[in-house]
Amino acid sequence: MKAADENPVMTQAELSDQPVNVSRRRFLLSSAGLTAGAFVLGVGLPAGKARAADSKAYATKVPAFLEILADNSVRLQSPFVEGGQGVYSAMAQIVGEELDVDPASFIVVSAPAGADYVAMDNGMRITGGSMSVRTSYTNMRRLGALARKMLMEAGAAALNVPFAELTTEPGKVVHAKSGRSVTYGKLASAALDMPVPAPESVTLRDKKDFRWIGKAMDRLDVYDKSTGKAEYSIDVKVDGMLHAAVQHAPRLGMTVKRIRNLEQVQNMSGVHSVHELEGAVAVVAERWWHAKRAVEGVLVDWAEATSEPENPAMRHMPADYSTDGHAELLTSKTTAKGAEAEANGDARSVLDAAEDVLHATYHTQHVHHAQLEPPSALAKFNDDGSLDIWMPNQAQDGFTGLIAKQTGLPKEKINLHSPLLGGFFGRHFTYTAGSPYPQAIELAQKTGRPIKLIWSREEEFLRDTMRPMAAVKLRATLDANGLPKALEAVSATEGPNDALYGHQEGKADNGAVEGLSGKSYKIENMRIAQEYVKNPAMQGYWRSVGHSMNDFVYECFLDEVADKGGIDPYQLRLQLLSDNERLTNLLNAVVDLSGGWKRGPFTAEDGSRRARGIAMASPFGSETASVAEVSIENGEVRVHNIWQAMDPGSIVNPAIIEAQINSAVSLGLSEVLMEETVYKNGEPTARNYDMYPILRPDQMPDVKVKIIESGAKMGGVGEPGLPSVPPAVVNAVSQLIGKRIRSMPLSRHNLSA
Repeated sequence: MKAADENPVMTQAELSDQPVNVSRRRFLLSSAGLTAGAFVLGVGLPAGKARAADSKAYATKVPAFLEILADNSVRLQSPFVEGGQGVYSAMAQIVGEELDVDPASFIVVSAPAGADYVAMDNGMRITGGSMSVRTSYTNMRRLGALARKMLMEAGAAALNVPFAELTTEPGKVVHAKSGRSVTYGKLASAALDMPVPAPESVTLRDKKDFRWIGKAMDRLDVYDKSTGKAEYSIDVKVDGMLHAAVQHAPRLGMTVKRIRNLEQVQNMSGVHSVHELEGAVAVVAERWWHAKRAVEGVLVDWAEATSEPENPAMRHMPADYSTDGHAELLTSKTTAKGAEAEANGDARSVLDAAEDVLHATYHTQHVHHAQLEPPSALAKFNDDGSLDIWMPNQAQDGFTGLIAKQTGLPKEKINLHSPLLGGFFGRHFTYTAGSPYPQAIELAQKTGRPIKLIWSREEEFLRDTMRPMAAVKLRATLDANGLPKALEAVSATEGPNDALYGHQEGKADNGAVEGLSGKSYKIENMRIAQEYVKNPAMQGYWRSVGHSMNDFVYECFLDEVADKGGIDPYQLRLQLLSDNERLTNLLNAVVDLSGGWKRGPFTAEDGSRRARGIAMASPFGSETASVAEVSIENGEVRVHNIWQAMDPGSIVNPAIIEAQINSAVSLGLSEVLMEETVYKNGEPTARNYDMYPILRPDQMPDVKVKIIESGAKMGGVGEPGLPSVPPAVVNAVSQLIGKRIRSMPLSRHNLSA
């Protein structure tokens, strides 16, 4: 392979593991707003030199590596993982804006694990919760600004001119008076010897001077992904590796009692070895298809679990578990008061004393993540005792800690590689039983060879973590004007945080109630609560987390309230938001985008009978509103149009936002129309897409998007586009057929008028 300076058009994938010929810079920055003396800036050299200011304790270090190559391209190690959400491109725009380098010249890769890469101002390091850009925005801008100042200092010395006379143009330091300039690439080495800038000496660009932030730009990964050059975990190869496939126990908690045909399987073509694992049997072979064919033929006698697991994230699935039965259990639990998550006034007293109370119980379903790339892991132990592991993940440091615990290795001996994610939606968090990496590590230890383990789709569906299911009991009473005087929602469920970290008695899990709580509607008496009910199925995070199910519940019930009070649902929302200019503007914007509000039913130009529904959501720091237009064809819902307005406060790349909204709309439609994970006899009834239908291309409606940059604090964009879609669709369908629908998916319902 040619050196980077000999091939300026090398792809991002080709450069990701290439040594660089210019010294590495590491900037350790404090989060914004820290007191004097808390700031840390370090510049690390390959030779081990380092300089640092006062390193007193503080909440968050913000480091990143910038490498400026001879061709003036910039290599940035992103603290976050690219999974199709466009975060690499956003990081390039943000850093490039302050560094004064065209983002198109950036090469962005995932940074390794380690506290040095905690770039979020909340002290976390995860790729999820639509937090990557919004929580690192200022810190990553400051990184670029500091690098630019050091390069200008080097430029002043190289050109022998005062610093104050210098400015920059993309990729170079310019002295306008003499007409001379010098590229960043030529200044990079000299910049290492420049004094470390004080944090107060760096001024970030004014918004009006932005060249790239806020502008629609092509994503950096488009070429590699469209040509097959992009490398995912499932693609990684190392010398001497073997392949592995597994057969999991049909229910969690079961163990291997006996392999009836062990000798026969061991003698199959291509098979290297057969291994018993916790709750699984693995076959190791020279090729994955050999391993898969062999493991599918393994005949196992499984033993039932004898005790409950100590880890709250682990489950022992009973043989009689069914989702229909669990739904009935949840319904029975909604009579309890629950642990209070949010309250205004005295909703319970008002509702208990009211003569006319609207009652409803809504249900939400389990759903699979069903990401395109099945889980995989490649584990390689090295001669020096270190471990290299490649795996799709959303939390490098979290996984490093778990791997250290499993292997007994110190963290510095664990090299976690984070390739591109082939879709994730919350799938690749630290679900020990839902991830193949522990098995890959164990097999690598047992065989003494690098092991690449891929779960088939069937095994993935068996071990996937579920979005929680819930039964939500709602009550409301109205005033003389038909407006809600009191509203209560009690959700019987186990939230994802409950499931992964253990339930805290008397406390509501935010992941269980968000979308019910946090609403901006002005209701004098309001109460939101959770009644904890443990679920035998493994629970996890799904795109938009609690919002993905609870905004459906709340926004559909709000339409019921509107009908009860004889008020149009659009007008009701306007009245309840009369004191909120931002959300009023948003609501009016989506109605204007749809060509004006018409609830229906009405007859469209093609002769079909249609209706529209409206809904709002406030997920992850952003505000959204959707209008859906639907008809019923042969007993099935057809969604013709989705209009969505989103106010994320401020934006980096509107093209990425629009793409993410389209993605979220498609997943929201899939959830509301047909997706559902069904368990019978302790096992999922679907083990692949043949029994787990997802939205087809021909079911995707026309989507129109309006982005409103209100200037509010920056919110997320990857997940917020989903939650308002299901209730908008269901509100439209309910209006069209003349009866209320209180559960998803719609495929379960008789939709005749």
